[in-house]
Amino acid sequence: MDKENKNRLELLLKKVANEWDYEICSLNIQTNQSPIVFQIFIKKTSGDDILLEDCVLFNTPVSEEIEKSNLLNCSFVLEISSQGVSDELTSDRDFKTFKGFPVNVELNQKNSKIKFLNGLLYEKSKDYLAINIKGKIKKIPFDEVLRISLCTLKD
Repeated sequence: MDKENKNRLELLLKKVANEWDYEICSLNIQTNQSPIVFQIFIKKTSGDDILLEDCVLFNTPVSEEIEKSNLLNCSFVLEISSQGVSDELTSDRDFKTFKGFPVNVELNQKNSKIKFLNGLLYEKSKDYLAINIKGKIKKIPFDEVLRISLCTLKD
């Protein structure tokens, strides 16, 4: 499959995803496999979770569009998946779901040598993040937080 056909196919798949209110997060075309393998990772434009049923339902229109496009003259395997769970916490839902879990907080403190804090996620408000560090609650203003991600605690 040449580069031009790959680009056409990618545009076609993005169009189909848009019609189904999905976004393609990642598209891997493994032309070195026989048959060719298309791995498509999707997410809902609404931000809702992707369910197995979504992947199953999306398989048919994608497969039909690939067949109708005549961009391929060989057989192929189609794999539709969700993008999975990220380690980084960003949404209110993430903070509720992972309350009590170990987190790594990357800080943007100009006047401190501390760049990372590890603890258990305790609370998130509109102004601060609170983590439990060895039994003590530390409140960190959000303007000092660069990133919050799940981790494993180390002694």
